[in-house]
Amino acid sequence: MKHNFEISYTQQGDYLLPDLRLPEQPKVEIGIWGKRHLRYIKQHHKIRYTDLLTSCKLTAYLADIDEQAEEMFFRLVKQLAEKEGATEQFKAENQMLWVQRMNNIRNRATEIVNAELIYV
Repeated sequence: MKHNFEISYTQQGDYLLPDLRLPEQPKVEIGIWGKRHLRYIKQHHKIRYTDLLTSCKLTAYLADIDEQAEEMFFRLVKQLAEKEGATEQFKAENQMLWVQRMNNIRNRATEIVNAELIYV
């Protein structure tokens, strides 16, 4: 099989450097969890980030992490709310205390997701 590639070059001082471009990756909306993980791997796992980027797998990887984290977060919130009695009946009886409990539960669920999926 024969390929015909035209390579363009850019002059950098005394050197001609090839103009390299990555193929277009699919446009996928990445949520907050995927964006957090992206920042983390860019700063702390540069080799993993570069490998995913150059193999054109970064977008799919981040979308997968985002989906897993979202599912984990909502599952944890639901489980913790049931365990701690933050029910609709409790909400009707004492709305302010219910809001406090739910904020606490959401914060703990966020910390768990961050520790187990995002910052690893």
